[in-house]
Amino acid sequence: MLKIGDLKKQTGVSVGTIRYYEQLELLPAALRHDNGYRYFDQSAIQRVLFIKKAQTLNLSLAEIKEILNLHNRGSAVCSIVKELINSKISQLDIEIQQLVESKKVLESHRDRWSVYSTDIPSHESICTLIEELGLLETSNPN
Repeated sequence: MLKIGDLKKQTGVSVGTIRYYEQLELLPAALRHDNGYRYFDQSAIQRVLFIKKAQTLNLSLAEIKEILNLHNRGSAVCSIVKELINSKISQLDIEIQQLVESKKVLESHRDRWSVYSTDIPSHESICTLIEELGLLETSNPN
């Protein structure tokens, strides 16, 4: 049995994070002794390390919990992980395209504004560069 501090040392994960994982039921509930200490079995090391590795794949804690729940019910989960990864790749492709478009818009403004002189501070205007933007340009915050 491992105290929470020992689990921290073995995994490099903070005590607060271990408690959070336990609260989210990513880890089985620790045994509590009369002294109030939490005790985890050795499998908690593998479970915490699995969670951290899964997070490196951009899996959310909710997704990791679902994977663990399916595994606990005896289901094979690698095919589900593959589906999640494919979905994340598709989402990233969309986000990349949106970022490229946002970058083009910003570069366009930067290039157009490069010929403008510096603002003279006034009470009527905060920044003429932003204030001159049309409503259509500002309706898309991305």
